[in-house]
Amino acid sequence: MSDIEKLFVVVDPSDAAPVALERVLEVSKLRPSKTQLKVFVAIDGESVDTRAVNDNLFRDQAWFEEVIRKPIEEIGFEYSIEVSWSHQWQESIVQSAKHFTADRIYLPVHARSNTSRFTFSESKWDLLKTAECPVVLIQPEAPKKRSIILAAVNFQAVKDIQKQLNTGIISWAKVAAETYGADLHVVNAYLDSMNYPDRGQLARQTGLPAEKIHVTQGYTDESVAKIAKEIHADLVVMGTLGQNGMTSSRRGNTASRVVAGLTQDIMVINSQKM
Repeated sequence: MSDIEKLFVVVDPSDAAPVALERVLEVSKLRPSKTQLKVFVAIDGESVDTRAVNDNLFRDQAWFEEVIRKPIEEIGFEYSIEVSWSHQWQESIVQSAKHFTADRIYLPVHARSNTSRFTFSESKWDLLKTAECPVVLIQPEAPKKRSIILAAVNFQAVKDIQKQLNTGIISWAKVAAETYGADLHVVNAYLDSMNYPDRGQLARQTGLPAEKIHVTQGYTDESVAKIAKEIHADLVVMGTLGQNGMTSSRRGNTASRVVAGLTQDIMVINSQKM
């Protein structure tokens, strides 16, 4: 990465508030001279009512000025705005972010219902699998700061691609911690003593003291959510394998459960694009 961070921020104009843009402005406002924004305005047709009766589909010039331009210019970021009419929401984001050579994509997550978990549309999972850079999922109810970062790894991994993914997760978590001056922790779940992770290797690769390395017994999604809550994490960094195959198999059971169980913002690292 260069000294200038290039952040690609997705704004869905049908949302009540541009949560991804608001989060980027909040966590990056202390370094405006080192941040370049591209605001990508597009509607996720799979998640939004696109009928004409939806008043939020109509946005005038005043909305762009007040909601997008004014907050950015008050802080002093260099920025550009792009509006997409493509019905291929996921592909248009991937292509535009690639052209921008984005360091990270910030993607808003719609507010949850009364249930404690949420599900993603297939297009969002496709985006996580195909993006050329990490994707940060911004949740409306998540903490707006970046004081504590939790990296979720799997040091029982035996396949090279899984080991490389661990390295990528730790690397990006360290970048985020350094960028925001945040405290870094790592969590590794295991089910039984037969697959207990190598704690010494965890310490060597992360460079963290014992009190910031959390090795917990249980399912990955439950363990990550538990530790994230205990340490009051603001951002969880995790990975997903860029699998090929039928759409129904692309999610990855573990990754989808981890994402669904968290209320914090989540940075997702794609193993195929490290």
